[in-house]
Order: sequence, then structure tokens, then C-alpha cells
Amino acid sequence: MSVIRVVSYNIHKGRSAMGARESLSELRLGLYGLRPDLLLLQEVQGRNERQSMLHEQPASLAAALGMQFCYGRNAVHDLTDHGNALLSRYTILDFENEDISDHKLEQRGLLHATLDVNGTAVHCLVVHLGLFAGGRTRQISALVERIRRLVPDGAPMIIGGDFNDWTNRLAPLFVQQLGLYEVFAVSPQGLSARQLPLRQGMRHLRYRLERWAQSPQRTPHHRPAHELGIDGLARLTPPPRTFPASFPWLRLDRIYQRGFAVRKAQVLHGMPWRQLSDHAPIFAELELP
Repeated sequence: MSVIRVVSYNIHKGRSAMGARESLSELRLGLYGLRPDLLLLQEVQGRNERQSMLHEQPASLAAALGMQFCYGRNAVHDLTDHGNALLSRYTILDFENEDISDHKLEQRGLLHATLDVNGTAVHCLVVHLGLFAGGRTRQISALVERIRRLVPDGAPMIIGGDFNDWTNRLAPLFVQQLGLYEVFAVSPQGLSARQLPLRQGMRHLRYRLERWAQSPQRTPHHRPAHELGIDGLARLTPPPRTFPASFPWLRLDRIYQRGFAVRKAQVLHGMPWRQLSDHAPIFAELELP
């Protein structure tokens, strides 16, 4: 049995939530305290020739945390570039970055790595999808096609990133087509309202009211897409709110998994996270039998 501590985080190119200052130094300390085994990072700068302290972020974070890394460069400019990165305490057997850009204004990619987790091959994908619904649908199609082509049926898999899917319309595709489950939908916190502590129960009740407000009779074009639980039934547990970090309102970030038991899943709110990036990180403990 292996317990893997996973963090998915859009680090905003190593700048604070408002972009006013460099936050990479504090971010290293924050991540070090989490003792992660896997970091799935978005908006990571591989090159910054304007500010040396923001240069080679995947390598500097990996060195500070004692991890291996791979980097997928997506957006290239005259003096900078950025993309997705995966940092791992486990051996990275191979990796590839696939360009899934939908138009010239948004350079997007998916970084796919295979890890050796104590003798088991685990496929990890880091994604950052576009801002437009049509583009996200095409990008998800490319992701599904890649998984079907390159990942063996039933192989353990982790997908994390910034999906920009605030309506949660893409979630059923993962469940129905790939057998992937969002970690909050199958974590121990995913209980009915009467089983939850008061604060969590109120969140559950608020979600029920949101569903009623968005019923077909009221807003027929904006029905929320349910996540499916591990028993194949609809679960009311929504993905977490992660953006903006100072006052999370939109559900942009996700971790999906297959082949693991979810021991814990949480969004990291409060200090120092609300100052380090415009997104809040997601933390999960996954158990591989």
C-alpha cells in the first residue's frame, strides 16, 4: 500500500494574488510544509529573463523540495515562457507535453508523465484548459483520446489542474468515459448534510438551494452537472471553490483519480495561501492498494 500526498496548484507564475510582488520564495516554504509526493502545477515559468528570481521555477522548486520534475512549455514570449510542471518523489519513467491550444491567443498543453510508484506504473496528467467553453470541450476530447490511446484500461491515473470549468459541465465525461472520480465526490467528507459538522452541513444545504435556483423552470440553460459517486449514483458534493484565493467563488481547479482510495481532500484556504497566487491549492491523500 502506498499513500500519496498530491497537490494541484495554479501558482500564477510565482507572483502574488494581485501580481504585485514575487511570491515564489514563500511558496517554496508553504509547499515544503505540506510534504507533497506529487505536485501538479500550472502557470509555471520555465524562463524569465526579466527577473532572475522567477527564472527556472520547476527546477528551483524541485531542488528545494528534493523532487524530480518535468516541464511542459506552452506559452512562449520574447523573454519568458510558462506552462505546466509535475514534481514527483517517485521516479519519472517518461513524459510528453501535448499541445492542445485551441487558438493563438491561448497556448494550452497537457503534460503526461508515467511514474514508478513502488513498482506500479501510475499515469499523471497536468492540464490547464482554455477560457472558452467550445475550446474546453475540444481540449477534453483530446485528453480523452490520448488516455484511450496511451493508458492501459484500469491503470491507476491522476489528473489535476486548472479546468476553468466553473459550471462543472465536463465532470460527467470523466466518470462515464474513463472511470475517473473527482476527489471530493468520493472522499470521506462527501457525506450527507446530517452527518457533517455544522459548517460543512450549511455548505451542503446552500448547494441544494443553488440547485433549486438553477432548476429548469428557472434557468433552463444553466443546470449544474452532477458528479457521479463511486457507486455510479449522482452525488451532491460539488467541486470546491478555488478562485480567487482571497475569496473563493468559482470552481476552477480539480483532481481526478482512478484506482485509488481517497483518504482526504481539502482546499487550502487562509494564510499563507491567499497571498501566494490567485488560485487556492487543492490537497489530497490518495491510497494505492
